[in-house]
Amino acid sequence: MKTLIAVLLCTALCWDGLNAQCPDPATLKDVYGAKVCARMFAYSHIIYAQSCGGDSLDAYPGDDIPTISLQWNNRVSSLVVSQGCTLTVWDLIWKKGRKHSFSAGIEYRLKEAGQGLIGDWDNDISGYYCVC
Repeated sequence: MKTLIAVLLCTALCWDGLNAQCPDPATLKDVYGAKVCARMFAYSHIIYAQSCGGDSLDAYPGDDIPTISLQWNNRVSSLVVSQGCTLTVWDLIWKKGRKHSFSAGIEYRLKEAGQGLIGDWDNDISGYYCVC
């Protein structure tokens, strides 16, 4: 019984740490302290607390990237959009194809962000525009 209580207490105390992988949209900044419009991540996980991992790409306010770099093309799996900002993405280069706007908040798994009747946004971003 004591072991069960200890495990439950540890889980409750550690839960905030487990959820801390994705940055807070209200305080999203780069390493120099500059405001970041959105941060895109190469990794997501079915357990939300383990999403927002791997390499990341920062989008700054006003960034208009019609063709994302080859390193990032069709590679974004989770993202965080700063408070008061909107990230608009396209599934084809030159801002062609399907379009979707993500408002402030965390998208733990782009597999859950539908792309119409068929498909999702996981590994499907080829261009973006970010405004705050």
